[in-house]
Amino acid sequence: MGGAGLVAHEHTDPLVRPGPAEQAGDESASHLSGGAGDQGQHGWVPLVRCSQPGPRPAAPGETSRSGTGGPWITPAECRSLGRVNRAELADFLRRGRARLEPSDVGLAAGARRRTPGLRREEVAQLAGMSVDYYTRLEQRRGPRPSRQMLTALARALRLTDDERDHLFHLVGEEPPRRGTASAHVRQGLLLVLDRLYDSPAQVVTDCGTVLAQNALAKALVGDALARPPRERNLTRRFFLDPAARDLFPPEDRPAHAFDHVASLRAVAAARPDDPEPAALAAELRAASPEFARLWEAHEVSLRRPSSKRFVHPVVGLLELDCEVLLSHEGRQQLIIHTARPGTDSYERLRLLQVVGLQDMAPSSP
Repeated sequence: MGGAGLVAHEHTDPLVRPGPAEQAGDESASHLSGGAGDQGQHGWVPLVRCSQPGPRPAAPGETSRSGTGGPWITPAECRSLGRVNRAELADFLRRGRARLEPSDVGLAAGARRRTPGLRREEVAQLAGMSVDYYTRLEQRRGPRPSRQMLTALARALRLTDDERDHLFHLVGEEPPRRGTASAHVRQGLLLVLDRLYDSPAQVVTDCGTVLAQNALAKALVGDALARPPRERNLTRRFFLDPAARDLFPPEDRPAHAFDHVASLRAVAAARPDDPEPAALAAELRAASPEFARLWEAHEVSLRRPSSKRFVHPVVGLLELDCEVLLSHEGRQQLIIHTARPGTDSYERLRLLQVVGLQDMAPSSP
C-alpha cells in the first residue's frame, strides 16, 4: 500500500468520487472529502483531497503527503475535527484486506477463494477482535475504534508507518509519534516473523511488551496478545504473576530476574524523556521487593544472544538459542529461538510444531 510520490489530481480526476462530506447524512466535516483509490502499477494508492480551492503546498522537494498518494493535507484537516471518516475508513480497510494473501500473514490458504485477499474473519483473528466488530467497520456502521484497536488493525493489515498514520487520521486520532516507542510493528518485520514457521519468534519492545508472535511462539510461551494490554509486558508479568515463572526451571529464574531489571534500567537511562520505562520501574519497585532489591544494585545490561531453557507442559524441557535482532531505531526487538540439530530439544521443538496451538500452550509468557 505504498505509493509515496504519486499525486492525486484536482476535482476533475475521475478516480476521485464525491467525498463523504458531500454526501447526505455523513458525519465528516464539510471541508474534507475522500478519494476512491487507484490500483495501478505502483500498488494501491489511497487518494485524499480537499474541497477547498487547493491543497496546502508541499514542503520543498515533496510532491505529496507520504503514504497517502494525495496532495499534502495537514493532520488537522485529515482529522476532520476529530470525527470518523467512515466511508474512507471502510474503503481503506477493504483495500488493505484485498491486497494480502494468507501466506503473507502466516495463514494457510485453505480452499480456493472466490475473491482475492484475506477474509474478514482472518483480519479479525489477526487483530484480536470479533468478526462482527470488524464487519461493521467495513460497512461504515461500526463504533469509533480505540487507539489500541487501530494499532491492532495496522499490524493485522501489515501497514507501513505512513499507512498506519493515515488510518489514525481517518478516525480523527493523532498517530503515534515517530520519535517514541511505538506499538506499531513495521511491515517488513512482520513478514520476516511470518516466515519463521519452524522457530518460535516474537517482536518485543525494549521495555518488554510483546507486540507480535508467530504460531510457534504462541505454542511455546502462550498467546500474549490474547491478554489485556498491561499483561503483555514480560517484565511486569515475571515479577507480579507467579505463574509467569513456571515457564523456566527454578534454578534459571534468578538470572531471568536480573536480565529483566538490568535491561529496563538501561532503557530508562537511554530515554529520560519517555515516561513508559520510568513508570514501569516505579510500579514494580513499589509492588515487588525482589525487583526493588535488584533495581538498587544499579546493574545495566541489554538483551543479548544467549541460551535459554523452557519448560513446556507437553513436550518437556527445551534448551534453545536466543537471537535478538534490533529494528533500525532500536526500540523493537525480533527475538528468535532455535534448537541445535541433533539434540533432544530439536526433536521436541519439531514435536511442538506439530502439536501447535491445540489447547496445550502454557498461559505464562
